[in-house]
Amino acid sequence: MLAAVPRATQARAEALDTAARIVDDVRERGADALREQAERFDRVTGHEIRVPAAHIAEALESLAPEVRAALDEAIRRVRIASAAQVPAPQITDIGPGARITQRWQPVHRVGVYIPGGKAVYPSSVVMNVVPAQVAGVEQIALASPPQSDQDGRIHPTILAAAALLGVTEVYAMGGAGAIGAFAHGVPEVDLDPVDVVSGPGNNYVASAKRAVAGVVGTDSEAGATEILVVADAAADPRLIAADLVSQAEHDEQASAVLVTDSAELAERVAVEVEELATKTRHAERVGVALAGPQSAIVLVDDRAMATAFSNAYAPEHLELHLADAEEAASAFTSAGAVFVGDQTPVSLGDYMAGSNHVLPTGGQARYAPGLGAYTFLRPQQVISYDHDALAAVRAGVVALADTEVLPAHGEAIEARFTA
Repeated sequence: MLAAVPRATQARAEALDTAARIVDDVRERGADALREQAERFDRVTGHEIRVPAAHIAEALESLAPEVRAALDEAIRRVRIASAAQVPAPQITDIGPGARITQRWQPVHRVGVYIPGGKAVYPSSVVMNVVPAQVAGVEQIALASPPQSDQDGRIHPTILAAAALLGVTEVYAMGGAGAIGAFAHGVPEVDLDPVDVVSGPGNNYVASAKRAVAGVVGTDSEAGATEILVVADAAADPRLIAADLVSQAEHDEQASAVLVTDSAELAERVAVEVEELATKTRHAERVGVALAGPQSAIVLVDDRAMATAFSNAYAPEHLELHLADAEEAASAFTSAGAVFVGDQTPVSLGDYMAGSNHVLPTGGQARYAPGLGAYTFLRPQQVISYDHDALAAVRAGVVALADTEVLPAHGEAIEARFTA
């Protein structure tokens, strides 16, 4: 089934090679490489890579009141949901005088990437920065592409969202180059390397994360967006079509997939999608995404096959348009986020649900989580034994050390029992 699911694998393969070269260029040439990349990809020259504090303050002052109110509410909701992702320390007494404490330590420094280009994503500022703050990260740097229509500045709404969250270290740099800059640092603009890089982007951004893995930690490779809708005969084809088109407008590489056991519904959705796709503002982009190999309507024999297909595909976003969606949800085990029922569209999760919209793509939801406070936490074990507790396991440690032919291990134990 993994071989049968619709995916644009060639685009990802090509992106990995290109992204690795861009990352290497930034590592070797720093700010010069970033400026050349800005000219090539963003059509911007002579801009300030490190964003001045005055630009951030100006952006916040010019933010529309209704947008500020929406961002404030999104921040509140995401902060509540993220707080539930921070485990409390756990103390386990193995025996008298033998204790293990499980604790979760935040990383020190995080680099957050916010896409630009085809759309403006202040919501992604919220989704990345809030979990890091909730986790207790001390330093948060943010990067987003310089905009040619903003005189080389980052889009003001992105800057305003950063200001609302108290982020003052901001860089006008985009794509794979920004990921490389976070990983390796750029001394010329006072950018120190980070411990973890997070944030969504296109396939080049996702591939750049793979290229820097091992140098820094990364969240899941959140590449071009995906939506998979599982629906039964009772579903509303108009709502399904609206949700498929809503994700297709992100990017020409976006994936929009419907899985159903109803041939009639499949036909009705196809008609609705075609009509909506021609009327939407980004009709050309939507049309390319829907016509690509990554988008499809999949007709299956029954619910069991629909469930198996979905779990094999492991979509970024999974919508369940099923009469028994609440009961059925537990069977869908592989998805970045699951949206239950026809009144819970992906658009809600993109902005105001309180859940995080930075999610694994490309099938990674089979083994990787989306972004959360846990992305920025490192579980640690703190071990504390007293002399009597060590004596209780003395013989066992020595026996195992001898079996593994590591006698110095045993001798380190014995040293504590000899004068």
